[in-house]
Amino acid sequence: MLAAAIKALAQMFTPPFRSILLRSVGLAIVILIVLGIGVYQVLAWLTGAGETWAEGTFGPGSQGPLLMLVKLLAVAFSLGIVVGAVFLMPAVTALVASLFGDEIAEHVEQEHYPLDPPGVALPLGRAILEGVKTAVLAVVVYLVCAPFLLFAGFGVVLFFVATAWLLGREYFELAAMRFHPVAEAKMLRRRHGGTVFVAGLFIAGFVSIPIVNLATPLFGTAFMVHMHKRLAGRGRPELLEPTRNA
Repeated sequence: MLAAAIKALAQMFTPPFRSILLRSVGLAIVILIVLGIGVYQVLAWLTGAGETWAEGTFGPGSQGPLLMLVKLLAVAFSLGIVVGAVFLMPAVTALVASLFGDEIAEHVEQEHYPLDPPGVALPLGRAILEGVKTAVLAVVVYLVCAPFLLFAGFGVVLFFVATAWLLGREYFELAAMRFHPVAEAKMLRRRHGGTVFVAGLFIAGFVSIPIVNLATPLFGTAFMVHMHKRLAGRGRPELLEPTRNA
């Protein structure tokens, strides 16, 4: 597993990966900006509506304290957006991976497994669906874990473990679906659930590093291509023959 991670990291510096890196990072930044603007607009509207209601309820004399409260809330919301962006990175990178995963996997297969039959690219609709499902699950996990952040970091540990499970599941299935029908790829992931989860810890660790985590789609996909080759090929090389995905 460590060897697979090292291979994935090493290939990230090759010319083909640099091209994908620039595009995937650009897309991830655009998604984060759009999400940030959307969240800020919603919070600004709620703050304004709350200020109007409070002034109408408590009278014009409350304008000064309310203005101070609004400023404090604005600072809190700004910090919340920054922190939220950090915790939403697993969701964003999962979505980006669904768009670039096949291109990344193809380069890994050509570089490290040139004698093996190449995988078959996932239909774009299926790839996006898998990415959106994981992104939504990641957001739900963030919302569930957020209250626990107040309990001596328990929420951070909980979020890290959940992220490892989510991203391990997502990246392994994307790699496996290049060679197996969807149902079979998911069954293969469940059969090796423990190993896939431990591999997911590597990806969760990568996505937790600020700035560097923008490259998570490349590392996660390349890493899981190696893991799929290892797990699917154990005693059953016929599993590495690609089949059309439904």
